Amino acid sequence: MIPVFKPWITFTNSFYVFKAALKKEISGSSIYVKKFETEFSKQHKNMYAVAVSNGSVALDLVLNSLDLNEDDEIIMPSLTIISCLASISRTPAKPIFCDVNFDSWNMTLDNIKEKVTKNTKAILAVHTYGLPCDIEKISEFCTENSITLIEDSSEAHGIFVNDKICGTFGDYATFSFYANKHITAGEGGMILSKDKDNYSKFLQMRNLDFTKINRFKANNLYWNSRLGGLQAALGYSQIKNKTYKKIILKKKKQGYFYNELLSKYSDYFYLPLKQVNAVNNNYWVYGIVLKSPGLRDKLLELMMDDNIETRPFFWPLHQQPSYENNYEETFHLPNSEYLGKNGFYIPLGSHMSKKKQKYVVSRLVFNIEKLLEND
Repeated sequence: MIPVFKPWITFTNSFYVFKAALKKEISGSSIYVKKFETEFSKQHKNMYAVAVSNGSVALDLVLNSLDLNEDDEIIMPSLTIISCLASISRTPAKPIFCDVNFDSWNMTLDNIKEKVTKNTKAILAVHTYGLPCDIEKISEFCTENSITLIEDSSEAHGIFVNDKICGTFGDYATFSFYANKHITAGEGGMILSKDKDNYSKFLQMRNLDFTKINRFKANNLYWNSRLGGLQAALGYSQIKNKTYKKIILKKKKQGYFYNELLSKYSDYFYLPLKQVNAVNNNYWVYGIVLKSPGLRDKLLELMMDDNIETRPFFWPLHQQPSYENNYEETFHLPNSEYLGKNGFYIPLGSHMSKKKQKYVVSRLVFNIEKLLEND
């Protein structure tokens, strides 16, 4: 089986984890948690950094710090992961979905403007599948209109937009360090904040409202959202030793090679953009969209028969049963709907050689031609 991804863990990365274990620095109060936060902050213009247990929790804490009420609306792309909707559902606010650009798979400022009302409290800007959204324009718009900007950069580690790194455009940013991310801790997340008071609040929120003096006397019912020391040591090592830069470079080369192999099959596939607004794709994943709708699921079954793992694109949030069962408002977002039903991505990462890439493409082309013949 060729998996769709494998985490890139070097011997040096493993040694940091081993060293943390030997020092018994394994809990959420480990020195490696602070080291990880410090290095991540340096990478992101010294914004205040708070490490947490995963990217979903990072978004939960940010949203719960905003004192939202039932009249507030949060605009977000429909083509993104379900955890974004889940986090909003745990607040009184209402999710408002916008469509995405068909070619970049990302939200644009024009998409957002169609949904803005007097009740718009925040915009959740998500960078999707290795390309940045229209973040410069979105940031400027939010500043001009006093709208809170939350930047979900979980899929945008190391992407720069005009010399400014993703994660530094908003009032807040959230990151995931899941195993398939360019910086991984296995699991884990990070909050970035520009405000010192909010930084202090996040430290309390991730730690059951513990204080140094009255540790077990809580004024608020917060969660345990701490990141463990072993996970932090792994994440810290990947930044300190610039492992993530090597990962991005290798995946870019693999993306370019897929482009070369698939360019002759433009009748079958829409391929990922090489760049958006002069920003190169860092190919967090290599996404493909079928030009013939309705064949995606059958195609992925055939790829699995060939021992090649793939993943479908995100299912649009406005069509999730969990949304339809809990909210009354309906949306028609044609680009998100087409991409969600006809998009998928193929294996990419440290485990892939050119030989394997050629095999993946050969089976992909064979299988789509087989389906088109029978359609």
